[in-house]
Amino acid sequence: MSPSPFSDPDAIAETGVIVVDLQGDFTTLKQGALAVDGADAAYVKEVEQVTLRLKSAEFTLFATQDWHPKDHVSFFTSLPGKQAFDTIEIHGETQVLWPPHCVQDSGNAEILINPDTFSSVVKKGTDSRFDSYSGFQDQGNTPTGLEQLLRAADITRVAVYGLATDYCVKATAMDAAKRGFEVFLVEDLCRGVAPDTTREALEEMKQQGIHIITSNEI
Repeated sequence: MSPSPFSDPDAIAETGVIVVDLQGDFTTLKQGALAVDGADAAYVKEVEQVTLRLKSAEFTLFATQDWHPKDHVSFFTSLPGKQAFDTIEIHGETQVLWPPHCVQDSGNAEILINPDTFSSVVKKGTDSRFDSYSGFQDQGNTPTGLEQLLRAADITRVAVYGLATDYCVKATAMDAAKRGFEVFLVEDLCRGVAPDTTREALEEMKQQGIHIITSNEI
């Protein structure tokens, strides 16, 4: 077996860990509005344990947090006559209409790992006009500040995991790669919305040069 690419102190210093949207509304543990299959108590515990291990190893940790106003454009309830999972065209892109989720200051918007674990928690989707799958910017191209935080910490590569593989994890990983970071997707610490879109997301990430790894490789 070849040595881990994270095994030396220099590698640790230049690697940021991004935990994507580990929030109640995306888990079956909390019976969330958009619960992802397999995002149960065992999954959340595993993510927490690995994240704490990485913190102990002195990786720099970041979290993203969906943080929507009540009238967010992605909520079907914001558009009379629409149902959950309908699609519309907005800003020139297809928008899935979701059940209300991760509403600001609601219990199920909270991150399920102690926020003090992270150097920074980056909120996204805060503008009611734009969705924000990526942890780097919303669909109106407004940055979240995550890139600036990574640059300020002299990070050149990132390990990404969380919820969901085929939506916010993919978007965050792809945007990191576009910005020149070397990206490692930690597959066993992710869960996807659907098997087919998850497979497609993993293939798309591989094609963009993103490394698909498991947590025991960090």
